[in-house]
Amino acid sequence: MQETFLSEFQKRGYFNQCTDQSKLENVFSKSKIKAYIGFDCTAPSLHVGSLMQIMCLRLLQRYGHQPIVLLGGGTTLIGDPSGKEETRKILDKKEIKKNINNIKNIFKIFLKSNNSKTRPIFVNNYSWLSKLNYINFLREIGKHFTVNKMLSFDSVKSRLEKEQSLSYMEFNYMMLQAYDFLELNKRHKCILQIGGSDQWGNIVNGVDLIRRKNKKETFGLTTLLITVASGAKMGKTEKGAVWLNKKMFSPYNYWQFWRNTDDKDVFNFLKFFTDLDLSKINYLENNNEDINKLKILLANKTTTMLHGEKAAIDSETTAQKTFVDKSIGKELPTVKVKKNEIANGIDIFDLVLQTKLASSKGEIRRMIKNNGLKINNEVIIDEKKIINQNNFDQDNNMKVSHGKKQHVIVKII
Repeated sequence: MQETFLSEFQKRGYFNQCTDQSKLENVFSKSKIKAYIGFDCTAPSLHVGSLMQIMCLRLLQRYGHQPIVLLGGGTTLIGDPSGKEETRKILDKKEIKKNINNIKNIFKIFLKSNNSKTRPIFVNNYSWLSKLNYINFLREIGKHFTVNKMLSFDSVKSRLEKEQSLSYMEFNYMMLQAYDFLELNKRHKCILQIGGSDQWGNIVNGVDLIRRKNKKETFGLTTLLITVASGAKMGKTEKGAVWLNKKMFSPYNYWQFWRNTDDKDVFNFLKFFTDLDLSKINYLENNNEDINKLKILLANKTTTMLHGEKAAIDSETTAQKTFVDKSIGKELPTVKVKKNEIANGIDIFDLVLQTKLASSKGEIRRMIKNNGLKINNEVIIDEKKIINQNNFDQDNNMKVSHGKKQHVIVKII
C-alpha cells in the first residue's frame, strides 16, 4: 500500500481522532489538498509545546500538500478557553501584530519551500473577523450553534464545573474558530483542519458549519497532547518555556533541552520532532544503540532544523567541553561584568544573582549548603567568598555552575 500523509501521521504517533478516517485516507491517496492549523499569537514566539503542530504541517508539505498557517490576529483579541483555567490576558492590536510578524518568521524556517504548490499560505483571521456585522453573524452563523452543545465541550464544561469564570467573549471563541474554517474553505478550498486533542470540539463545529452552509465535506484531525515521561507538559522547564525564537532561548539552551530528554521519551521524540526516516528510528530502537548517543542525535537534528547545522555542531562542542573536558565552551550563556567591579572584588551572592542561576540570596544559600554552586568546577562552601581577578582565566572568563546542567560564563569587559 502506498504511503500517504495520514498513514505516516499515524506511524509517527501523532494521531488522536479523525472525523472520518477512511474517507480522508481515500482523499490523500488520490489528490493533493490544503490543510490548516491555527495559532493564536499571545506571545512574541511559539514554544516547543507547539512543535508537534508545526511538524504536522512539515509532514503534510513533504507529501506534496499545501499547508495553511492561520495566525489568529482576530481570535487572539478574544482568547481561546481550551485547556485554560482562567481568562487570558487581553492584548492590544499593536502587540498582536508584532507577535504575528515574529511567529511568521519561525514558520518560514520550518516550512521553507521553493515549490509554489507546497509553499505555506499565511493568513490572518483578523482580515475577515474584523469585518463581521454582529447581527448578520448571529443570523447566518449563530443559528447553527446550540447552547446545549456548546456547554458540553470540555473547554467550557471544565471551567463551569470548577466554578471558574468564563466570559461571554471566550464563550464565542468556538463559533469564530468554526467560521475561520468556513472562510478558508471558501477562499482557499481548504478541506482539513488539524489541531491538538483539546481542539476537537472546535474543529467538529467547523466541519458541521461547512456542511450546513456550503454543503461540502471537510475533515478534522487531532493530535495527542504531549507530556514528557515525568508527566509534565511538553515545552516547559524549571526556568520557563522553551521558545523557538533564539533571542528568547539560545540555540545552545535549545540543544541542551533535547539532550536532557528522559530515556523513556527519546524514541518517541525522534518520531515526533525530527524528519528521520521511521525505518531508521526503528532500526536504532531494535539494536540497543547507546541512549546518550541517541540523545545527541535528537539534539542535533532538532537544533539543525530550527537554528542551522553550525549552531548544532557548536552546541555539541560546547557541551563536550563543559561536561566532559570540564572547560569553557563558547556557546554557554554569557554575563558581562565591568573590570572595576572585579578589581574591587565582588560578593559571591551579587555575582550569582547577575548570572540569573538563582533569583534570591536565600536560594544561593541553599545552593552552597547542598554543594550545588561551583566556580570553575570547584565547589563553593564559603558564603563570604569574594570573587576577584584571580578567579578568571587569561581570556577574562570564569565559569559559574549550578548543579551538573546549568552553566554561565562570566566575562570581564
